[in-house]
Amino acid sequence: MVFVRRSDPIKTGVLVLLAGLAVAGCASQGPSEGTIAPAATPPDLPPAIKPQEITGRWGLAAFHNQSDLKRTETAARNGCKQPYNIGMGPTGGVIMHMPDKAQPEELRMKGGPGNKTYIGPPGEPAGGTQDREITSFDGRTMTVRFLDPEVSSRYGTQIYVRCAPRA
Repeated sequence: MVFVRRSDPIKTGVLVLLAGLAVAGCASQGPSEGTIAPAATPPDLPPAIKPQEITGRWGLAAFHNQSDLKRTETAARNGCKQPYNIGMGPTGGVIMHMPDKAQPEELRMKGGPGNKTYIGPPGEPAGGTQDREITSFDGRTMTVRFLDPEVSSRYGTQIYVRCAPRA
């Protein structure tokens, strides 16, 4: 003997409606892989030191040991006999040498978190391995360190002492 159960049309309608909503909800759970927007890059921070502030003639020397700082600063001051010139670039950067490059090129002043200022190639974010960080600047003396450990081990920490009176 077979029993046939008669279902309630209201219950059946509710179940069909819930099943339809569940399927529709699964189909609209966020964007597909093809519509994911690329992550927004954070805006560039302004440098704490402007390019115009570091252009000019500088005596230059470098040290590897912090205990040599005063002696190196004196050597940099004496370097004004053959100054290193930092010029303004045509697009607002500064003209300086990259490590191991014979010709100077235009580099960008870049701002970083914590009010840091970096000097490096354009088009790269601040604090990249090709950048150098200005660790100290008072208008007359500037201390700079390379961020790449290998380059830093060869060039050390650089001390620039302004040769001409501040303009």
